Amino acid sequence: MSKTIYVVDGARTPFLKAQKGPGPFAASDLATQAGRALLLRQPFAPSDLDEVILGCAAPSPDETNIGRMVALRLGCGKKVPGWTVMRNCASGMQAIDSAIANIQSGRSELVLAGGVDALSRAPLLYSDAMVRWFAGMMSLRTVNQKIAHFLKLRPAMLLTPVIGLMKGLTDPVVGLLMGQTAENLAWRFGIDRQQMDEFSVRSHQRALAARQAGHFDANVGANVGANFGEIVPLVDGNGKVYAEDDGVRADASMAGMAKLKPFFDKKYGNVTAANSSQITDGAAWVLLASEEAVRKWNLKPLGKIVDSQWSGLEPEQMGLGPVHASTPILQRHGLGLADIDYWELNEAFAAQVLGCQAAWQDEAYCREQLGLPGVFGRIDDERLNVDGGAVAIGHPVGASGARIVLHLLHVLRRNRARRGIATICIGGGLGGAMLLETCAEAGDAA
Repeated sequence: MSKTIYVVDGARTPFLKAQKGPGPFAASDLATQAGRALLLRQPFAPSDLDEVILGCAAPSPDETNIGRMVALRLGCGKKVPGWTVMRNCASGMQAIDSAIANIQSGRSELVLAGGVDALSRAPLLYSDAMVRWFAGMMSLRTVNQKIAHFLKLRPAMLLTPVIGLMKGLTDPVVGLLMGQTAENLAWRFGIDRQQMDEFSVRSHQRALAARQAGHFDANVGANVGANFGEIVPLVDGNGKVYAEDDGVRADASMAGMAKLKPFFDKKYGNVTAANSSQITDGAAWVLLASEEAVRKWNLKPLGKIVDSQWSGLEPEQMGLGPVHASTPILQRHGLGLADIDYWELNEAFAAQVLGCQAAWQDEAYCREQLGLPGVFGRIDDERLNVDGGAVAIGHPVGASGARIVLHLLHVLRRNRARRGIATICIGGGLGGAMLLETCAEAGDAA
């Protein structure tokens, strides 16, 4: 990159697991509460931002261009552009990358970028037959015509709604649910149920340990900027406070995992609801700044983004996207897997993360798909998702790409490490990755 891109600060909401029915917050509410807390602790006003970019995979019909809507609610004023991006699971990472491009070009110096989704509020849709019935009713004029048309209504038309979330999580090109693509990876690399469940239990255990150690907490008494933690609490209209990710299970165990039946391939599969990421509501933001903006406002960065990469692959193998996106970055910088201090690889499915590890260790895959001379290696488990991941924390699709960037910087800072990669698989057969580094300012403040 021709210009240094600093990550000044960031914040996210607790990730709230979808229960029965719509969750307590709309997507715009989640993004607004997290963004407001983040901006209140900055030395500049919201109107000093050059733009607000928000990733969202499934905005509600009344949240069209949710990025602009949230920017106005944050008090940025009418002159600060707010806009929305969508790249499925990496929408939040795409927002960051779009901000990087604008800072690189000189169009912006200070940008609020992030992602959000309230998946619990994904709609139930009418079938095409029901829509046609409604259309026919609207075109009729007389009472007798309407009565006759009403008698054509069949109970099945009402009792078989289309689940919007299931449609959204199904690849329209290959016709597979995302979980079915995870089953493909499990079959390809011989990943069994025990491996998946062990990975999932570890994700919960690590997330719980991180919570108990205070690794997600906001330090309210800290100075402005980089010393703040990650999560800011949510408050609903009744005054109820949501302070932490509610999908993390203290009782996660192999015995408990074994009770669940395969969901996506009921006869032959091994991917269950427990070894998959959770359906979740949440938002995550980062503040990006040029070197000029850092000096102007006397900011203390968390770190910097050194490089980014987007890659494509077969949609039915979409879970290997991190392999295809991370490898070119490593090659450009002359690095191997072991040269990265910490990794955040989004846990869409346990089988998917294990599949990425297996692909880098598979000589045929490395030669034929990545153009490498042989096996690339393996990420040390002690440096991968050290505070758990989406299996335990949840995966609000639009927010996860921003969350892993933010959290990785906190991991690097507290361990006084230098370099990390945040990477994510993306529905449709894509992968995204970002190479992050700490900087002198962050190290001095740690």
